[in-house]
Amino acid sequence: MSETADTPSCSARITERARTLPPFIVMDVLEKAQEKEKRGESVIHLEVGEPDFDTPECIMEACFRAVREGKTHYTHSLGLLELREAICKHYWLTYRVRISPDRVIVTSGTSPAMLLIFAALLEKDDDVIISDPHYACYPNFIRFFDARPVSVDVSEEEGFQYTPAGIREKLSARTRAIMINSPSNPTGNLLGADRMADIAALGPPVISDEIYHGLVYSGKAHSILEYTDRAFVLNGFSKYYAMTGWRLGYLIAPPEFIRPMQKIQQNLFISANAFVQWAGVTALTSCGQCMRQMRNTYNERRQYMLDRLRRMGVGVRVEPTGAFYILGNVKAFSRDSYRLAFDILDKAGVAVTPGIDFGQSAEGYLRFSYANSLDNITEGMNRLERYLKNHGPASP
Repeated sequence: MSETADTPSCSARITERARTLPPFIVMDVLEKAQEKEKRGESVIHLEVGEPDFDTPECIMEACFRAVREGKTHYTHSLGLLELREAICKHYWLTYRVRISPDRVIVTSGTSPAMLLIFAALLEKDDDVIISDPHYACYPNFIRFFDARPVSVDVSEEEGFQYTPAGIREKLSARTRAIMINSPSNPTGNLLGADRMADIAALGPPVISDEIYHGLVYSGKAHSILEYTDRAFVLNGFSKYYAMTGWRLGYLIAPPEFIRPMQKIQQNLFISANAFVQWAGVTALTSCGQCMRQMRNTYNERRQYMLDRLRRMGVGVRVEPTGAFYILGNVKAFSRDSYRLAFDILDKAGVAVTPGIDFGQSAEGYLRFSYANSLDNITEGMNRLERYLKNHGPASP
């Protein structure tokens, strides 16, 4: 029906939750970079945490096979039993922790897994302790449930290490969880075994984002489940297996939380895609050699980028040894990371992420992703070096 003078216009109210949700700044950078590319301009992408590798062939073949065999229907809301069993076996072989499949929920990526956890865990005005810097979306998820992110500053001088003492100072009667991420986005650092054990002993449940496990070049990534059963694990296939667009993740939780989260899954998502889950089984069971080759390539890029950044005056005190990020100190050039990142994009054609996307403690830093080819990284470093030589020092 066409609108007439007698037909009232839409007066639906937009919620404060939707209006005040901050943007994911790295996506703003990416989208502006894509606009430049549409105009024919060259951009080197060092902003997005997305593997540049194609998904391994064996995983794609498993997906095609599942589709041809008609495995295109709903699965159990917890996920395919075969995939949940493979996840449990993976955690036993990697961390020597025993998990039963009924403690696993397969989700369409780790973001829905995070939503299920917070929906089951948080009431209005509850607290979740997070580090600062942190993955940009953590506080936004927490606030979406009318809860409060409580930040613990971690410094470059201490290797961006999340300390039990710092966490203990922020504990309160409203604390419902402590969130950790090792290897970390955006810093690329790992938490040591002793530190993780001490955090687990503080009392509140720990939510451990383990999405970058497997991408470790020195040291060892530990699962929180090695130290406590009172924990929630987030993991998935996007980063290590180069499956970002497949949207496949999972969570591991204490038994009493599974049924409540399962009901939320049933209502909001029903189940993850069936054929994608079958591809996940193959990823966990048949891709070891391919993944080792990918990791070795990432490590070559990491070492090259670290050397170039340091030589051009970008500060990296402690070498990041996991994920595919370097958080570089650029305070010598600017203390406004947002403005600097977009200026670099405009004038040098290099897309990087401003540190402010990851919290106030990351202001004055830029995050560089080495999930790109060595040729592109080399060109990006050359462009950045020319830009910084012309930029001059930051104003006092």
